Amino acid sequence: MTENEFKSGFISIIGRPNVGKSTFMNKVLGQKVAIMSDKPQTTRNKIQGVHTTETSQMIFIDTPGIHKPKHQLGEHMMKVARNTLRETEAILFLVNVAEELGRGDEYIIDMLKHTETPIILVLNKIDLVHPDKLIEQIEVYKDKLPFADVVPISALQGNNVDRLLEVIEGYLPEGPMYYPEDRITDHPEHFIVGELIREKALHLTSQEIPHAIGVEVERMKADDRGTVNVSAVIYVERDSQKGMVIGKNGKMLKEIGKMARIDIENLLGSRVYLELWVKVQKDWRNKSQFIRSLGYRDEEY
Repeated sequence: MTENEFKSGFISIIGRPNVGKSTFMNKVLGQKVAIMSDKPQTTRNKIQGVHTTETSQMIFIDTPGIHKPKHQLGEHMMKVARNTLRETEAILFLVNVAEELGRGDEYIIDMLKHTETPIILVLNKIDLVHPDKLIEQIEVYKDKLPFADVVPISALQGNNVDRLLEVIEGYLPEGPMYYPEDRITDHPEHFIVGELIREKALHLTSQEIPHAIGVEVERMKADDRGTVNVSAVIYVERDSQKGMVIGKNGKMLKEIGKMARIDIENLLGSRVYLELWVKVQKDWRNKSQFIRSLGYRDEEY
């Protein structure tokens, strides 16, 4: 590499729900910008994370997990995922090596057969399997598609992540620094704050509620003492869901706020006063205008 040569480019992260895409990106960035949950389909928007070194800038696009859409929000999520395949220098196909190749993986592989972009197979969660099982899984996937590279990792523990970054850099062209070197995401802070609140609501509520939860940050402003005052609304689709999110005597909502405030303070580097409300917006996942009001960008529809 010459003294003036600098590489840059966009890398899409694609895979079934809950294979560790957000965990991987947060590990690379060293800070949480994409929410993590044990409930699938938690990433709804195209989250761009920026990783800058002395020699390159990688812009990662964390896509929603591929699944069959059941409403307008689901259709939006799938459109976002498909569009990213046309926009990038490389594609990371993340799979959970601890699970057998399934129909969801086959669906993604069929999608990937129609792209000329280099595809890197990333076998995540290697900490959960025996090396012999890992070798078997690699062969199964290599029979399905001619991958440009294959890299096993553990996104949670960080195993082999540095090696994967080296491999990715090899596919980047010489290019400019798209974002300032201290930038880690292209999303505004209020969107990330809303995602952190939604993550805690997903984590604490029952299986019935998660996909009906949306969060809108209505106000975020620092006072004279440097405390950031945040006011946000958690939207659900039914009155029964509202009661579950609030909890008996407001206990659930207080716990959501307590956990979210810690992450928001880490993000902003300031003390935070967080005020949460819960409102019912019936069938909001099928209302395009309302979906946009929650921060899902017009250009991604």
